[in-house]
Amino acid sequence: DSSGAVGSSDVVILLHGFPTSSYDWNKIWEGLTQRFHRVIALDFLGFGFSDKPRPHQYSIFEQARVVEGLVQHLGLGQHRLNLLAHDYGDTVAQELLHRYEHNKTGSILINSLCLCLQTPFFPGLEQFLGPTPNPPRQNSGICGQQCGITTGILSWTGSVLQYMNQRKKHRDRWVGALVSTSVPLHLIYGPLDPVNPHPEFLQLYRKVLPTSTVSVLDDHISHYPQLEDPMGFLNSYLNFINSF
Repeated sequence: DSSGAVGSSDVVILLHGFPTSSYDWNKIWEGLTQRFHRVIALDFLGFGFSDKPRPHQYSIFEQARVVEGLVQHLGLGQHRLNLLAHDYGDTVAQELLHRYEHNKTGSILINSLCLCLQTPFFPGLEQFLGPTPNPPRQNSGICGQQCGITTGILSWTGSVLQYMNQRKKHRDRWVGALVSTSVPLHLIYGPLDPVNPHPEFLQLYRKVLPTSTVSVLDDHISHYPQLEDPMGFLNSYLNFINSF
């Protein structure tokens, strides 16, 4: 939780992916503090330095409640917040967006949402794209380094991975939140992302979410754009934020 730009009232909350932690944002943190009044990141339950209860049924709904609780704890319940999410954090952001659009109790106020997406967000996407290729070695290295820090126990991975089944079960709810929202929506995409093959993923994304804006990074950027190309990622995000 860092104080940033003087004269700005904008707040951004960063939602990290699987299987890593808030450290994923370290390369763009300083740049964000130059634009936002406040930059906030958390480790989701089960990740990073947060508690890792076991046995425990981890859920996206619980993680959304954690974010809501943090927002209230920090006194930001009446503040319009910008969400920047990646991977697992995208799904948490979608649940928060659903609650915001449907005026659910405890929902946070969302000013904008920027995503780095994965394929299970769209109905039928697996059939459209075909089998997911194996991740490149560079991504495996990043994941491996962070996963060792994050987990500490082998049983953790299986319990947290239940979010994949939750994505399938609640797909209409979470895709619907994106399709129906009036919140400014943006995608930052690395064309080498093995989870979201190029160009099929972008074609379908633009078809399903025609009102969303999109930033496509250099051809060699893959699934962790905020780490692989921090300046390109930061510039893309700030261009989006400054556009409305």
